[in-house]
Amino acid sequence: MHIDKHFISIWFFIGSLLVVYGVLILGAGVYEWAAHSPTEVVLANLHVDVWWGAGMLVFGLIYVIRFWPRSDAAK
Repeated sequence: MHIDKHFISIWFFIGSLLVVYGVLILGAGVYEWAAHSPTEVVLANLHVDVWWGAGMLVFGLIYVIRFWPRSDAAK
């Protein structure tokens, strides 16, 4: 009797977390950008949260696509 073991790479889960965090940070950054906060912070015009969220989203998608669980026949 042959038992077929399928392991999912840890990098798939790390990529999934990066996607979730990227979406949350990007969404908060876009909301803050559109809401025009009354307190002016130095360098607020750089919108670091938008860039950081977009970067996390892109890298997370790369990991998720690269390490997507497949059957052994597809490899």
